[in-house]
Amino acid sequence: MEKPKTLVFLGAHPDDESFGPGSTLARYALSGVKVYVVCSTDGAAGTVSPEHMRGFATIAELRASELDCAAKALGLAGLIKLGYRDSGMRGTPDNRHPECLAMAPLDEVTGRMVKIMRQIRPDVVITHDPSADYGHPDHVATHNAAVKAFHAAGDPKQYPEAGLAFQPGKLYFGVRPRGSWRLMVRLMPLFGHDPHHFGRNKDIDLTRMTSIEYPINAIIRLPKQAVETRGRAAACHASQGGGRGPRVGPFLVIRLMEKLRGPRDYFMRAYPPPVGKHRERDLFEGLRVKR
Repeated sequence: MEKPKTLVFLGAHPDDESFGPGSTLARYALSGVKVYVVCSTDGAAGTVSPEHMRGFATIAELRASELDCAAKALGLAGLIKLGYRDSGMRGTPDNRHPECLAMAPLDEVTGRMVKIMRQIRPDVVITHDPSADYGHPDHVATHNAAVKAFHAAGDPKQYPEAGLAFQPGKLYFGVRPRGSWRLMVRLMPLFGHDPHHFGRNKDIDLTRMTSIEYPINAIIRLPKQAVETRGRAAACHASQGGGRGPRVGPFLVIRLMEKLRGPRDYFMRAYPPPVGKHRERDLFEGLRVKR
């Protein structure tokens, strides 16, 4: 008998699993795939309104509870928290905290991810794209460690203390169609939004998300049940907006476009390198699941 198919998402913060590829994670979990999430940081640098802090001593405690809620909603086989401190945005004091992920040695973070991969033996690995969306230091650090760990996990000479070598089959980066985001960025000034200074703290430059065009090698169509499941998981992260997003102006244009073409998630396949222009409809396509 073959072992159950196994997928792991390595994300930077509590909520990346839901606000990012949550519908895809839900789709596979609903189909019987063992889905795991590894979260690098505690989310302690996130901005939280006072009403959300009732019953919690710290932001990290609150966001850990929200992540546990989301994991249950998604039907995960397991949730692993690396426990690094949130690094905050580049140039902030949080970014220089000695316990934050951005200050952790790459080799240390990689070794911990290698151990996880050798323990859960994933067939498919998903993480952030190389530009890390808008360049958050924790997304960059998670991407770098995840890619290095993916290739090291199958080499018994690397990190021998992390357990028996196991090579995952495929590595994907979650990406977005840049055409839609470029349109949104162009429309934002017409609705009074500055794409260079977006978000609650005006510290996100959305134009960075349109500067690089990544190839789309896999398009995952999402059934209604998976989208609804993702919605419940996103709602767990109430302190971060619950995944609702702005409902006015250019964002409505994007939501309408997505509704017309149907809910989908998009991925770049980093390994094995794609050949030709074929776009996969299943992240396990062509993959023989190992025992």
